[in-house]
Amino acid sequence: MNINNFSITSHIELLLKSYNKWTGKTLVDLTGSPEEQAEKIINAPFALVSHNTEIDPVFNFGNKTALKLFELGWEAFLKLHSRESAEPVNREERERLLKRVTENGFIDDYRGIRISSTGKRFEIWDATVWNVVDDVGVYKGQAASFDKWKFL
Repeated sequence: MNINNFSITSHIELLLKSYNKWTGKTLVDLTGSPEEQAEKIINAPFALVSHNTEIDPVFNFGNKTALKLFELGWEAFLKLHSRESAEPVNREERERLLKRVTENGFIDDYRGIRISSTGKRFEIWDATVWNVVDDVGVYKGQAASFDKWKFL
């Protein structure tokens, strides 16, 4: 993951703006250049992920904390359908969550079980999930951030 890559920096900027639009909060200190903000997000102690707008969405971003939790490298993570980050028994619950986010713009009370690429299960709670939109309101996907988890 190279923050000098314009598309990654731009995507992180989009995530940060969308988060602020829906929640009125910031994920990190927004001082500094877009590249400096991207560096803060990439190395943040919380997990940040996003997925695209496909019918079966695929992750299009994960910071280092997320990659470590899901036990995947950058390239492999970008091929993972976001539904595969939950066990099959929890996918219906996940769909209800995503519907609530779509309808309300964001939620900040998500709790659920995720699964890593090697099958390790972990619970997350108090996660914020939000719609990612561009400056004119065009839907670009969804993102999630969480800093509370435990392995089961």
